[in-house]
Amino acid sequence: MADLTRRQFIIASTLAAGFALAAHPILAEVITTDTKGLVAGEVKIPVKDGEIPAYRAMPAKGNKFPIVLVIQEIFGVHEHIQDVCRRFAKLGYLAIAPEMFVRQGDVSKLTDVQEIISKVVSKVPDAQVMSDLDATVAWAQKSSKGNINKLGITGFCWGGRVTWLYSVHNPKVKAGVAWYGRLVGESNSLTPQYPVDIAAKLKVPVLGLYGGSDNGIPVATVEQMREALKAGNSGSEIIVYPDTPHAFFADYRPSYRQEQAQDGWKRLKAWFKEHGVA
Repeated sequence: MADLTRRQFIIASTLAAGFALAAHPILAEVITTDTKGLVAGEVKIPVKDGEIPAYRAMPAKGNKFPIVLVIQEIFGVHEHIQDVCRRFAKLGYLAIAPEMFVRQGDVSKLTDVQEIISKVVSKVPDAQVMSDLDATVAWAQKSSKGNINKLGITGFCWGGRVTWLYSVHNPKVKAGVAWYGRLVGESNSLTPQYPVDIAAKLKVPVLGLYGGSDNGIPVATVEQMREALKAGNSGSEIIVYPDTPHAFFADYRPSYRQEQAQDGWKRLKAWFKEHGVA
């Protein structure tokens, strides 16, 4: 999509409906949050090279809502991420999830996780992500009743890593909650840094929520991040749930663990309240 004209880019950019194909079959206990009392749906965010789609949910009444950026997993801004936005809106937040992969491809139509990673996710530059999130924050403030002085961020899997990085990038962020985001990795031109590389200069308090049985994020790397955080003064913390897999918050997948997911959500709400987001 990189060679599309600005007009084509805008026309081609829409959010997926339902769940990403690679995420099927969907569990029967999937959580569904209604839109009663909310304004919820797709919006367009102006960015440097056109517009990107995003899902926005907020209370139907009121203004100057605290803003929460909700950062997607590798499956994009599909139904689960949209539902998380509605859960935040029910709590009084303006929650917005910009589609971070739209220039590189539509992951919702791909059926294989490795194909999603190799064809799309691995080609997304961190610099593009940071710029798009800056644009999303600006839009939320100017066009969607958001209070820039109460800005939080949370993300899952791929978005968990982004949560750590954006909390360094934007000093306006009051607090972040990173759900099982990768902490250590090989640097390259597109992804030059990982959370462990920026831990010492982090000033924003980030709560990391990780699974002790996550096959993709060894506990040793979590301990490495904990040690790196000690060199700074952000007040960040990491919780590790024993015998818990990756994606334990994803209520539509077999990896879902209700007890840990509910505990993590409770901790998130308290963290945002403690650090001035709520």
